[in-house]
Amino acid sequence: MQYAAFMLILFIANTVQTITGFAGNLLAMPPSIRLLGAQSASAVINIFTVVACLIITLQNRRFIRWNILAKMIGFMLAGMVIGTFLLKAVAFDVLLKAYGCLILFIALNRLFFHIRMQLPSWGMYGVLILAGVIHGMFLSGGAMLVVYAVTVLTDKDEFRATVAPVWVVLGTALVFTHFTGGYYTPANLWLILASLVPLGLSVFVGGKLYGKLDQAAFLKLTYLLLIVSGVVAIV
Repeated sequence: MQYAAFMLILFIANTVQTITGFAGNLLAMPPSIRLLGAQSASAVINIFTVVACLIITLQNRRFIRWNILAKMIGFMLAGMVIGTFLLKAVAFDVLLKAYGCLILFIALNRLFFHIRMQLPSWGMYGVLILAGVIHGMFLSGGAMLVVYAVTVLTDKDEFRATVAPVWVVLGTALVFTHFTGGYYTPANLWLILASLVPLGLSVFVGGKLYGKLDQAAFLKLTYLLLIVSGVVAIV
C-alpha cells in the first residue's frame, strides 16, 4: 500500500506538472517524504521530474524564451549550493515545517488574496536564488520560481515551455549530487524503474488535459492541492 500510494502521488503530481510546467515536486515531496523518507523521495522524484520535463521541453521547444531561461538557471544553481549546505547544517524537521508554511502562504495568497508585490530587478533575482535554495533542499523551488516567471512570461505556452527545461538542468545537476551521496540504492533504483509507468501515463493525460482545460481553473485546483501539500509538511 505504501508504494501504491507513492505511485498515485507521482501520477497526480506529474499530471499537474505536465499541464502547468510547475508544482509537480511541490505536490509530491511532502507526502512522499512521509511515506519513504527524504533520501528515497528525493532520488526517485528528481529522476521522474527530469524525464517528464525533458519530454515537455522537446515537444514545446519553439516556445522557449532562451534569455529568460538562462537567468532562471544561473541564479537557481547558485541558490541550490546554499540549499544543499543548509540541509546538512539545520535540523530537517525544522526545514520541512518552514517549507510547508511557505507553500501555504503562496497557495493561499494565489487562491484567495491575489496580493501582487512589485519587486525591483535585484529583488526578483533574489527570488530566483531563494527558489534554488528551496529546490536544493526539497526539490520544490517551483512556487518561488513562479513568482518570478509570471512577471516575465505572460503567454501560457511560453511560460510552460520555458519553466520545464529549468527542472531538466537543475535535476540533472542533482543527479550527480545524489549519486555521490549514495542515494541510488538498489531499492531506490527499483522505485525509479517502477515509476516509469505512472510517468508515461501522467505525461499522456497531462498533455491531453492541457489542450482542453481552462488554465485559470486548473491553477485554482493546483493551489488547493498545494494547501494540502503544505499541511502534510507541517503536521
